[in-house]
Amino acid sequence: QVQLVESGGGLVQAGGSLRLSCAASGSIHSINVMGWYRQAPGKGREMVALTPSGGNPSYADSVKGRFTISRDSAKNTVYLQMNSLKPEDTAVYYCYAATLRPNWGQGTQVTVSS
Repeated sequence: QVQLVESGGGLVQAGGSLRLSCAASGSIHSINVMGWYRQAPGKGREMVALTPSGGNPSYADSVKGRFTISRDSAKNTVYLQMNSLKPEDTAVYYCYAATLRPNWGQGTQVTVSS
């Protein structure tokens, strides 16, 4: 089992930046992919960015060129640097880790004001 703890959400004006962090613990050796999803009010959960072990990251089209995912294996932590934030980025952001099953963090709120 993997435990995920997010931090770094908050309120920011449009055009601003935030960095989310997610620390993993537990059966970290079994993690294949880490990343971020988000869920806006009234919408389904959508993939934002994923970084597979030993592979290239992938991004949702809506965040390409603005968001960057990175992974520090020594700290068992994945980051999401979010730049040029837009009001439509407002959502609860969830950390994700894939093992034999999906693992989720508790979520962190990101609010972008116009």
